[in-house]
Amino acid sequence: MRGASIQSILGELLGRQGGISYGKGGSMHMFREAFFGGNGIVGASVPVGTGIALAQKYQDSPNITVNLYGDGAANQGQVHEAFNMAKLWELPVLFGCENNQYGMGTSVDRASASTDYYKRGQYIPGLRVNGMDVLAVQAAVQHARNYIKSRNGPLVYEFQTYRFAGHSMSDPGVGYRTREELKSKRESDPISLFKQKLLDWKVHTDEELDELEKGIRDKVKKDVTEAENMPEPEPNGDTLFQDIYVRGSEPPYMRGRTTYETHYY
Repeated sequence: MRGASIQSILGELLGRQGGISYGKGGSMHMFREAFFGGNGIVGASVPVGTGIALAQKYQDSPNITVNLYGDGAANQGQVHEAFNMAKLWELPVLFGCENNQYGMGTSVDRASASTDYYKRGQYIPGLRVNGMDVLAVQAAVQHARNYIKSRNGPLVYEFQTYRFAGHSMSDPGVGYRTREELKSKRESDPISLFKQKLLDWKVHTDEELDELEKGIRDKVKKDVTEAENMPEPEPNGDTLFQDIYVRGSEPPYMRGRTTYETHYY
């Protein structure tokens, strides 16, 4: 969505040199131009994104920052500190809380005294959005972009969605919720709902959508194979210091890479 390829994402997960972060970031640290990845510290992306919005305002950039975090991260103190700074300086940032009902393995009701996450900004206007409706999300974000670009300051959105899978590879996702709950939530799968709208509005036929899905599956399989065949990073200095300095501007002395003589007078 932000210009990366499927191979670059899969390559990163496999620790390959062709990954989006050259195999050094893993699932939590994926970066490229206009996409500043995630962060292993819960809630830390919020002040980082606020800083990016500050840079955009400082440089009089026409862009805004979409700053996403989860319902679990919403309880972190640094989130509210970032809200204060963003409103104080009227920064061009949309704070988007992805409320998928569970922070790791704890339901929102057990973790939050108030689950109205769109109201957490207090002095920042908020909006609750149906995160299971593709078109509702699109319309809401378009509104936010226009609002923020008109120098009205930040917004806080709560995207109500649901996490079908476990939180991580070690989480089967069924120890803290029932299979009946999972089954009922499947009825609001955003892909299925959007597909049905395309059929109801006669935008596409069943056959056209089946062919499209087949093409997507074939492309993903091909990309998986290509990612698996990517070379691993070379165990040398060039790879080790990749992205630490802009090429051609390395300092004359770099520990572990160059020799340096000390003279005492």
